[in-house]
Amino acid sequence: MTRGQRSRSVTKVWPGTAYPLGATYDGSGTNFSLFSEVATRVELCFFDDGGNQTCVNLPEMTGFIWHGYVPNIGPGQRYGFRVHGPWEPQAGNRCNPAKLLLDPYGKAVDGNVKWNEALFGHFFDNPDGKNDADSAAFMPKSVITSPYFDWGADRYPRRPWHETIIYEVHVKGFTQRHPEVPEQLRGTYAGLAHPSAIHHLKTLGITAVELLPVHQFIADSLLLERGLRNYWGYNSISYLAAHNEYSSGGQTGQQVQEFKQMVKTLHEEGFEVILDVVYNHTAEGNQLGPMLSMKGIDNAAYYRLMPDDSRYYMDYTGTGNSLNMRHPHVLQLIMDSLRYWHLEMHVDGFRFDLASTLARGLHDVDRLSAFFDIIQQDPVLSQVKLIAEPWDVGEGGYQVGNFPPLWSEWNGKYRDSVRDYWHGTDQILGEFANRLTGSSDLYAETGRRPYASINFITAHDGFTLRDLVSYNDKHNEANGEDNADGANDNRSWNCGQEGPAEDDAINSLRARQQRNFLATLVLSVGVPMICGGDEIGRTQHGNNNAYCQDNEVSWFDWEHVDEELHAFAARLIEFRRSHPAFQRRRWFYGRPLRGAEVSDIGWFKPDGEQMTDDDWQGGFARSIGVFFSGHGIPPGPRGEEVVDDSFLLLFNAHYEAMPFKLPTGPWGERWEPVIDTNKPIPDLREHDALRAGEEVEVEAYSMVVLRRME
Repeated sequence: MTRGQRSRSVTKVWPGTAYPLGATYDGSGTNFSLFSEVATRVELCFFDDGGNQTCVNLPEMTGFIWHGYVPNIGPGQRYGFRVHGPWEPQAGNRCNPAKLLLDPYGKAVDGNVKWNEALFGHFFDNPDGKNDADSAAFMPKSVITSPYFDWGADRYPRRPWHETIIYEVHVKGFTQRHPEVPEQLRGTYAGLAHPSAIHHLKTLGITAVELLPVHQFIADSLLLERGLRNYWGYNSISYLAAHNEYSSGGQTGQQVQEFKQMVKTLHEEGFEVILDVVYNHTAEGNQLGPMLSMKGIDNAAYYRLMPDDSRYYMDYTGTGNSLNMRHPHVLQLIMDSLRYWHLEMHVDGFRFDLASTLARGLHDVDRLSAFFDIIQQDPVLSQVKLIAEPWDVGEGGYQVGNFPPLWSEWNGKYRDSVRDYWHGTDQILGEFANRLTGSSDLYAETGRRPYASINFITAHDGFTLRDLVSYNDKHNEANGEDNADGANDNRSWNCGQEGPAEDDAINSLRARQQRNFLATLVLSVGVPMICGGDEIGRTQHGNNNAYCQDNEVSWFDWEHVDEELHAFAARLIEFRRSHPAFQRRRWFYGRPLRGAEVSDIGWFKPDGEQMTDDDWQGGFARSIGVFFSGHGIPPGPRGEEVVDDSFLLLFNAHYEAMPFKLPTGPWGERWEPVIDTNKPIPDLREHDALRAGEEVEVEAYSMVVLRRME
């Protein structure tokens, strides 16, 4: 066995305690605790600034948890573990003390992986051989952190779900090119909290930021060899550590303080912080992947292995491995991570990547799996915002509408239906109507409310909004995979020319389509999620899988902001936030309420007549009107009456202008237009009244919103 420069220390190691797991500093020293059922001995190794290491044995094991307390060791100290135990890949055991391992409970990580064969348990030219080369020189190190931070008067905003507007954003990409953010802060937690960044979020009007992964993640060696890097961050290795490269102040604990200050600042401005978390797999890959942490600590406990040959990994994620959600210590790790980020880092909610993986028992997706049971009964986590990405890549993994009552879901059916509608694809109008009104067909039967539906048109994964209307096909050549990666079914339309165009008519149509998508999204019942940058016309030049583009392809271009689109989006969001009719807590009843003459919702054909059952079955219809009543809205949380204006939304996805006859009778005598996507910026001032029975011409590919004048 080849080892780097090491020394045995006379440092005192006391028994310590089994809990809490990880490294816990108490002001006098640090308690270390690590779970492993298969370990026969665990070494704790400290590293100085020069990389020299001092190793001691953890003296006690209680219930498969190895622990010890080291006095006079505190914040900023780098450390790692070496786990002695069986090397039996065929039985699922991969212990090798030559491999330095990150603490699964580490709260900070210093450095990055330096790719070398020593990081692997095997040899590149002999996958079945055991590689005993020491990996410490090539490994990042866990870091002891200080638990102390002055939160002052910080409070969780606890904004109600139905009032929430989510902005999905990447910490680095948002400010990396922002000219008003100091250069040393660009692309960092501090950059996201800079006044210029806050100003953009406030003027836009969103209420919550959903951050792409900020757990410590690893850059894949294959990407680095191609001159690329893991940008999105869906390659986690340490679930309690804030990613170190987003810190402007250092990596030996400063990232924790900076993240907390970012959250505190965002809270002061009224924003909630939601984290995109990746608990379905880790960066250690399959049997040919590196040994960085859990694989060398207790491989069979942490990962789902093939039952007929435990050398191999079950893979429901497309990344090489899946966490073993059937093991109590894996569930404990995830729950401890979630509680840490909520209680210690003050985040307000979580979006679970490939959440169907978390629900898999033996194989099938089980909505009542142990993970969801634990969340349901947890007095802390049951009260935060919980969002599922309701699919994975395994068989039966598409589970939109099937998550338990506490959960909201990314509604992929909403995305597909709205894209199809404005693209002009044949679909049953009832599908579009369901998505527009909160998707009761998916969520109502399980006791959930309209805010179970996280509505979105675009997200980090896929085309940006501008590219959605500019490209028919993906253009991912820059990813180095011969354009084979990324989705082929984008439901996009380039409006007549692929890519950038100089034709004024094409550019005008593209601008209008972007406004159509934004208006539909923001005014739909449910929770709107805007993909960061869509409001300023961000483009990835047709790349619909920019996971590896940590460069100008992905970073916001603040020098070429679409000011008209930004103004339109901001006024649209202001309009939604001003009108409870679009922020419904409960489903429409479809009947008159509390003595009203008309239903709380009504559907109309362009001739002003109400839709019939036969009308709903037509797959060719491109034009429809919907009435949202401002009366009959459920009372507020303290029983207060909620009354709003009533609105008529007119949709025309036809290639020609469509005259709409305004409904007659009790639906309304006079109307005024308040939003017209044919115009670059909504004019919310008073307008001349239109009367029942009059015709309103809705331009081709556009949408008009009318307010009933009482």
